[in-house]
This record gives sequence, C-alpha cells and structure tokens, in this order.
Amino acid sequence: SLEVRFVAVGKIKERGLRELLDDYYGRVKRYGRFTEVELADGDAAEVRARFEKAIPERARVVALEVLGKRMTSDGLARVVESARRDAVQTLVFLVGGAYGLPPEVSKAAHIQLSLSDMTLPHRLARLMLAEQVYRAFTILNNEPYSH
Repeated sequence: SLEVRFVAVGKIKERGLRELLDDYYGRVKRYGRFTEVELADGDAAEVRARFEKAIPERARVVALEVLGKRMTSDGLARVVESARRDAVQTLVFLVGGAYGLPPEVSKAAHIQLSLSDMTLPHRLARLMLAEQVYRAFTILNNEPYSH
C-alpha cells in the first residue's frame, strides 16, 4: 500500500501547531501509512544531502515551490490516485525551510506544487499540505469532508 511521507526542514515544537499537524497526520493514517521526517537545517550542501537521504528509491516526489504548479484539491487527489494506481511505494512531499528547497532537490522532483501564490511560512505550508492530503483521501473515498 502507498506510504505518504512528508520530508521537511525544521522541527515543529509549538504545541498548538504540533497538535493540529498530528491530528491531520492521524486522519491520513486511516487511509494507509504515513511518516514525517524532520530534517535539521544547515548549509545548502548539508540540507541537500539530508533531503536526498530521506527520499526512498523509486519514490514519487512532490516538491513544494511558490512558483510550482497550482492545483485544486481534486488535482491533488488525482496525484495521490495516480501514485496508488502506478503501485508507487512512497509518495514524498518535500517542504523546505526558510530559504526554500535546495534547487537540485526541487528540480529532481516529479512535480513542483504551489499551495499559494503567496509565500507561506514553511510551518504553515506543512499544515496546509497535511490538510490537503487528508482532503485528497476523502475525495478519493467519496467521503463528505471535502465540501
């Protein structure tokens, strides 16, 4: 079954935000496996190496980028569905830190996804992404949440 993995720079420690994230992660786990990998920040080369190490072989990779492709919630659901249909083992979402993703890591991704034309704080981007991935699963399962 498909594993969804978030790989993100930085540890989220703020209690309210952590609780919201864990709530959405728990909801996503009802549909399959989910993991969050939090990477330590560092210089560009260190961060790049940490991202590359955290991405499993043969994963399908979605990089969050301000200038990436804009999608509706249905569009993201189709990304998840196509990963399931293609028997992808891990669908990985990459969230950069304050300076975004290392360009080489982003370029190597299958999809560059924009959550908004606005620049979002990376902690909020992770929360929005968690909510949208949960919404994608509800859409795919014809559950009422997505309205």
